[in-house]
Amino acid sequence: MAKEQMSPVKDKNYDLIRTLQMSLEHVYRMETYINDAEQRGDNELADWFRMIRDNNRKAGDQGKQMLMTRMQQEKR
Repeated sequence: MAKEQMSPVKDKNYDLIRTLQMSLEHVYRMETYINDAEQRGDNELADWFRMIRDNNRKAGDQGKQMLMTRMQQEKR
């Protein structure tokens, strides 16, 4: 079994920020993949990429909300 890598930064929000970044990058990347699949007439694949995009968008929205809440709490 592979050893899990530790976060390089000890900030408690690092993993949240990194995952948020990855989710938003996937939204952008899926748009490219959707267009590629549509250009090739592969609607099944385009729909699958849309599902992934939508899931990542939802995760990104949740992550942004969580980060905003945490940052506001740290101001206090």
